[in-house]
Amino acid sequence: MTPSRPPPPARRPDSAGAIPLWRQLDGVVDALMAVRAGQSGTAALAAVEPSLRAGVQALFFTVLRYLGRAEALRAQLAPRRPKPRVDALLCATLALGWQPDGAAYEPFTLVNQAVEAAKRHAATRGQAAFVNACLRRFLRERDALVAATDGDPVARWNHPAWWIERLRRDHPADWERILRANNSHAPMALRINRRKVDMPTYAAALEAEGLAATVVTDVGLVLDAPQPVQRLPGFGQGWVSVQDLAAQQAAPLLLEGLDTARPLRVLDACAAPGGKTAHLLEQAGAASPVQVTALEIDPVRSARIGETLERLGLQAQVLVADAGRPEAWWQQASGGEPFDAILLDAPCTASGIVRRHPDVRWLRRPADIAQLAAQQARLLATLWPLLRPGGRLLYCTCSVFRAEGDEQVQAFLANNSDAVLMPSPGHLLPGDAGEGGGVRENPSGEHDGFFYALLGKRPG
Repeated sequence: MTPSRPPPPARRPDSAGAIPLWRQLDGVVDALMAVRAGQSGTAALAAVEPSLRAGVQALFFTVLRYLGRAEALRAQLAPRRPKPRVDALLCATLALGWQPDGAAYEPFTLVNQAVEAAKRHAATRGQAAFVNACLRRFLRERDALVAATDGDPVARWNHPAWWIERLRRDHPADWERILRANNSHAPMALRINRRKVDMPTYAAALEAEGLAATVVTDVGLVLDAPQPVQRLPGFGQGWVSVQDLAAQQAAPLLLEGLDTARPLRVLDACAAPGGKTAHLLEQAGAASPVQVTALEIDPVRSARIGETLERLGLQAQVLVADAGRPEAWWQQASGGEPFDAILLDAPCTASGIVRRHPDVRWLRRPADIAQLAAQQARLLATLWPLLRPGGRLLYCTCSVFRAEGDEQVQAFLANNSDAVLMPSPGHLLPGDAGEGGGVRENPSGEHDGFFYALLGKRPG
């Protein structure tokens, strides 16, 4: 079966004031070269000229989703790899034009503008004729060239070979569904702040603005089409946040069953940008004496937690601190007293959010999984003693790899006799879910890939 294809970016109408496509392609090439050099897609796009950024991002994400196919096609056209910028320009153009049906631009337009981009840049000017020859040959022989790459798993699935093999091993019944989901566009999910608005009121506000949405839970809904946050009713007033449906499970999982009417100390150990911190406070309720401490080691990212809470009208203790070094912050956070609940949203490969960050698959290396799993294990071992007997720790990652999910938890349980695994979703797979089931109360399971394990600490 051929993997499903994500919808292309909208065609841009030609007009006298329109930014030439060659300039946008030039920005895409810059971004692709940055990712190939190990920079994140977010950082790469931040370096793009602001007037070009929106158009470049739309094209760049498409390039990343089809990069495996594009690299295979480039190898057919030029078996000897060209210089980096020439290669990036060829791959970007091939990724954007290999499927003429539904492409953002006509193939001939793409080729003409790619050649123009080559002529305009000092690093590619001398190779403009070579770029033109390769791409014109592709236009003539497209069907045969695509057929020649169909047997290449990297071209077929647009993921590195090691990633595909890892998913086959970890999820033998669902690996193809995961890969298809990764190459699709993620929906825009919202979480209402029930301290300020209820779901019927907010759903009516969306309808009044002409924004169609599907209500999924008492606080979660999915827009039919993504929107700028400025268009969302009450966003500036803290009525709503953008948060994937899978991520919305964290706060209810951790707090349900706890008596939030009494003082509770809750730790959000790796909290930036603050979405789950905020949801914990919203879930506890306005009258609750629950005290939340949010840790973040990066000062810039820590500041985002404060901005998030301020917009939503919420308060928490936000500390710039390393969760793995409690001797530096435990006294300040809770007077050295144990926590009633801990949320550990641990650093991970982000393999579950490839739909939103298509650069991740090309940035990660196989060794990253073991390195991150070791860091996760250290955090679990460090934070567990800070939890009171009878308390609970929610371990989660936005990963689909078992080394960062159930294998991690099984190893922890084997080494901690006072820990018990409470009812938890386990692995939630992206898109249409799969083995782990969907979001609670949402059988369609339209969410990111995530892992949840709720660990209870035996009393006494």
